[in-house]
Amino acid sequence: MRLSGIVMGAVCASVAFAASSFPDPTVTGQPATSKQAVVVIAGGCFWGLEGVYEHTKGVLDTQVGYSGGAKKTATYKQVSDGNTGHAEAIKITYDPSVISYGQVLKLFFDVAHDPTTLNRQHYDVGTQYRSAIFFSDEVQKTAAEAYIKQLDAAKVFKSPIVTAVVPLEAFYAAEAYHQHYLDNNPTQPYIVAQDLPKIEDLKKKYPEWYRKEINGGKK
Repeated sequence: MRLSGIVMGAVCASVAFAASSFPDPTVTGQPATSKQAVVVIAGGCFWGLEGVYEHTKGVLDTQVGYSGGAKKTATYKQVSDGNTGHAEAIKITYDPSVISYGQVLKLFFDVAHDPTTLNRQHYDVGTQYRSAIFFSDEVQKTAAEAYIKQLDAAKVFKSPIVTAVVPLEAFYAAEAYHQHYLDNNPTQPYIVAQDLPKIEDLKKKYPEWYRKEINGGKK
């Protein structure tokens, strides 16, 4: 359950890695032959997940929403009950000539969330907070599955990765007030405790990918 006010024990749990450096994917996904591509992923509260990617170079647009369930149940109130099949997700539109699909996934696993906790992220518990990659074609599917196998084989994490790789059936945009929530509400207690540290991780670990303005300066 996400707490909208003060977060109990507001400490952002960092992901522990066994390896000293995070490996690049050996399978990077589609080649840089188009001006833009789209990926849909889920990993806990979509506020922080979007926060990471809207501050990532090469990302053209971000939109938070719901994926995995029916259109009629794609509302925040219904999804929050945990019975709709939806996950809080984010649709990322990016420039493959700047950042590859594989690099998008690297940030997903290393910075954006903990892929080893089943149906939860920190204090958010339920299937709506599950870790998932919603692939739109076989290229995305193959690259995602290969990277998970690569990370597990290298024992990058202390526990096995539980991220589901499933076909993208639909993505439904969330309510307007959820879009770019992190940047519009930087002092909200949940954001401060759980999500801003992710932005700092991005800046510290990948300064070459971090940018201050979001989505090219557009909200």
